[in-house]
Amino acid sequence: MLTWLKAVLAAVLAAVTVAATAGCGSTGTGVVTLDFFQFKFEAADQFKAMVAQFERENPDIRVKINNSADSQTDLRTRLVKNRVPDVVTFNGDISFGMFAASGVFHDFTDDPLVKDLNPGMVSIARNLVQTKDPKAKRLYGLPFAGNASGYIYNKALWRRAGVDPENPPRTWSEFTAMLDRFKDQGIEPVQATLSDSWTTQAPLASLAGTMVPENRYAELLTGKTDFRAIWSDPAEREVELFSHSTGDKGVTYQQGTQNMANGRVAVLPLGTYAIPQIRMINPNADLGFAQMPANDSPSDQILTAGDDVMLTMGATTSHPKEAMRLIRYLMQPEQLRTYAKAQTAFVPTRNVEAGDPALNGVLPFFRANRLADFCDHYIPSSINIGGYLQTMVTKGDINGFIDSMQAEWDKVQARNFQ
Repeated sequence: MLTWLKAVLAAVLAAVTVAATAGCGSTGTGVVTLDFFQFKFEAADQFKAMVAQFERENPDIRVKINNSADSQTDLRTRLVKNRVPDVVTFNGDISFGMFAASGVFHDFTDDPLVKDLNPGMVSIARNLVQTKDPKAKRLYGLPFAGNASGYIYNKALWRRAGVDPENPPRTWSEFTAMLDRFKDQGIEPVQATLSDSWTTQAPLASLAGTMVPENRYAELLTGKTDFRAIWSDPAEREVELFSHSTGDKGVTYQQGTQNMANGRVAVLPLGTYAIPQIRMINPNADLGFAQMPANDSPSDQILTAGDDVMLTMGATTSHPKEAMRLIRYLMQPEQLRTYAKAQTAFVPTRNVEAGDPALNGVLPFFRANRLADFCDHYIPSSINIGGYLQTMVTKGDINGFIDSMQAEWDKVQARNFQ
């Protein structure tokens, strides 16, 4: 990480020089062209439509959208080549935090826009900045759309089993008792999708949101704690969760979402991002989404949520006014709502709204600021967390998972310092 951060910083300094000597992006006719780096491939059409409307309302600005299929690699490559985008969307994960810490993004900390955003989602964005200095955790991007991890459920199937879909379990004991009830009635309680290892990260994130205070990840970074201390309990809960799965655990994500859409399973332990896939199969599926309780104290439950899309601009753009006009346009409530509805996301305004009725049940968590970021957002992508979790769930080997994570984390830290 240190090597490419140095390269990025060098690129930023070079870009400042270039920007000072050349009016890049100007056509000479008074029209400015903005370079818009857009990471979310499945939302390409949505951003294209919003940008087209922006251009109609702002005839002095043209926007060139560059959709990326491999955003981390593509953005890194562009930065080291002094091609800093004017406007950027990026997933709110550890990679965003690494870029932010290098100084390539604009600092929005004191921008008036922030006061209208959900404090919990803003806090998540700041905490992602990869630095050991708390004062350096500034807001280098605006939450544009939110998601959450928990579980999706088929309301019609719950009613058939005599379970109230409008009042999901609030404790782990209630949750597992409900799963047993489904089993007793011949209903598949939990859909496991272990064929796709990445899906195993969702339950861990859902459980860790309540069980692991977020400051523990800062302690992990400084060596004050380890994976055995922070992840043993959530890992044990995940193994227990999948023990309630009575069918084929080795199905794919595609098959699992199809089973949920067709009312063949009561609970699918994935995040909100899976709902569009389910609705593609069955638009009329009566779905709900709930926080996965991790212990037996209702008041302790915390929703695992994330800034699925961060909106920012390059720190060295030669068109800051025009780039900010585009950002302020995209951050208008009507644009945020349109996007959230199209992508089944949460609107990041202070009084968070849901883009799909299935999400309404977890809105109280946002409004009470009872949120924690996805735990894997603190883990470098080079660590195969999904693969280790897949092995853990299949074999029930919690110690093996913990040991593998610690060994890989130690290797990463040995290559990096601040």
